[in-house]
Amino acid sequence: MAAAAALVLGLGLTVLAPGSASASTAVSTGHTISPGTRFFVPPPADGSVQQIAGLVKSGDLKDAKLLTEMETVPSAVWLTGGTPAQVGRQVRTTLAEAALERAEPVFVVYDIPGRDCSEYSAGGAADQAAYQSWIDAVASAVGRAHAVLLVEPDALGNEPSDCNLPTSAYPYTDAERTGEVGYAAGALEKDPNTSVYLDGTNAHWQAVGNITSRLLAAGVQQTQGFFLNVSNFRTNAESQDYGSWISDCIAMVTDPAHWAFGHPEYCASQYYPATVDDFSTWSQTTAWYTQNLGGAVPTTHYVVDTSRNGQGPNTMAAYGASPYDQSPATVAALMQGNWCNPTGAGLGVRPTASTGVPLLDADLWVKTPGQSDGQCDAAGGVRAWDYTAYTQPGWPTDATAQAQFDPLWGQVDPAAGAWFPAQALQLVRLAAPKLG
Repeated sequence: MAAAAALVLGLGLTVLAPGSASASTAVSTGHTISPGTRFFVPPPADGSVQQIAGLVKSGDLKDAKLLTEMETVPSAVWLTGGTPAQVGRQVRTTLAEAALERAEPVFVVYDIPGRDCSEYSAGGAADQAAYQSWIDAVASAVGRAHAVLLVEPDALGNEPSDCNLPTSAYPYTDAERTGEVGYAAGALEKDPNTSVYLDGTNAHWQAVGNITSRLLAAGVQQTQGFFLNVSNFRTNAESQDYGSWISDCIAMVTDPAHWAFGHPEYCASQYYPATVDDFSTWSQTTAWYTQNLGGAVPTTHYVVDTSRNGQGPNTMAAYGASPYDQSPATVAALMQGNWCNPTGAGLGVRPTASTGVPLLDADLWVKTPGQSDGQCDAAGGVRAWDYTAYTQPGWPTDATAQAQFDPLWGQVDPAAGAWFPAQALQLVRLAAPKLG
């Protein structure tokens, strides 16, 4: 983080030296994240320093300071591929950097075969054997170090059968996916100092019973727990309700004495008795678990990605009003794609292991703020737009170009993982709590 630190100092902000009196230096004990854990600040994301320098040069010191502060907040390190030797070096380098900060790194393990239904973040290992070798290299490099490991975002939320792709083009099975996640969990959990979490999706996706079934099949009970809201925008309140319900459901269906033993489909969820888009009804599902938990004891922990949820999800309702005047059908389609580079997002709660919430081990910045979710457009199915109702000079006029254009940002979005300057600025300006 040297370049970002230099800019911070130049802009008059304070940087805490690793291990300074004002920063906690605790690390996790065993598989549990200690409340005082200090998380690792990785080097600035590619593109961030260049944007900060450009803002300084143009005289926009306010935004430069905000972006610089964002880059000094702990966030996850994504392990997204390469050979076993390459990913091993990446892990060891990160661990060495974290040791200098006296901090604990958060790794995202993201190389599952058939990753992301072959969409924006397509890639992953060639097959199960290659994936296991890659995982073994990660586990070996971690060794006995302290680390948080989030295993394969979306892997359980989007199983191969959910992708609706022909087997000729997408030759993966749900059984293979469950086995791969389970293998990764087992290999990484062997380190006595790791906290391993599996994919719990988000509060507006898989129903509680569905994700409970998938988590149990993948071996969640042999790990610290599950993670929620990665790269998404659901509020902390929604995620905490959803997380507690999953933990409750796991407890109920794995207790031989409970009437729901072996039946996660019996568990209440955000869809019933609650109504998913009306948070005022979610207390009904909480009440259901209070009434039905019985002697089952929830023990499965979770973490939440708060990197971009400061303003919550964008309902896209504003695009149905003037000056955009999009139809209700178009607004509904935009809402379905509101996970992909939405406008109106802000940074959320800073990473902390002192949450004060039972079973919530930490709020983390998992998705790297400022990096694109992908080239969000109509061709990819996450944008819709009536250009006869609203357009601007310079916007495309032919159907082919419009299909690859993002009207919410007025541009073609950067590829997944690339720096998105306009989005980065909006995240820091709308941060809740505020930066600066």
